[in-house]
Amino acid sequence: MPLDKAKAPFTLPKLPYAEDALAPVISAKTISFHYGKHHATYVKTLNELIAGTAYEGLSLDEIVVRAAKDTAAKKIFNNAAQAWNHDFYWHSMRAKAGAPAGKIKDALEKSFGDLAAFNKAFSQAAVGQFGSGWTWLVKDKDGALKIEATSNADTPIAHGDTPLLVADVWEHAYYLDFQNRRPDYVTAWLDKLVNWSFAEENLG
Repeated sequence: MPLDKAKAPFTLPKLPYAEDALAPVISAKTISFHYGKHHATYVKTLNELIAGTAYEGLSLDEIVVRAAKDTAAKKIFNNAAQAWNHDFYWHSMRAKAGAPAGKIKDALEKSFGDLAAFNKAFSQAAVGQFGSGWTWLVKDKDGALKIEATSNADTPIAHGDTPLLVADVWEHAYYLDFQNRRPDYVTAWLDKLVNWSFAEENLG
């Protein structure tokens, strides 16, 4: 896991590539706004919200899991989960995506049949997600792979599943490059950006 396990105050993690590395699918301008403003604001707000609370001494993933069950900590959950989700999203992509291989290829074939079937199912979930949210490839508690769509800040780690990959389908993730054409963004993301090595690392 690349995610920062340090305690608060949290800092904005570095991107694993240059801001223009994912172009032309995701432009440097989109990364600048998405990472430099949206992601950075979640981190800043989280630090402000947890200062002086019981959450201040926890790691980011611990905050997400605990705050998900705490109705009084909804704002903390939203900002912690969005900080976590975004860092996971950046690592779910790479500049030159290849085909899945090894254990992740075998797991995909076992659960979906082949890569084309997975891409179709993932695209349907991502395009069909109403409003803002995320589309995940996860490993469930029984070890099977499944596709899961979550709304707003919700995240699989709050529910005991293990995320392998995620696509951000909030509009700010793609609107500067694709306007309202979410299907085109999802197709390009699957075809050109998926970091299958990261997925295999998370598979365990």
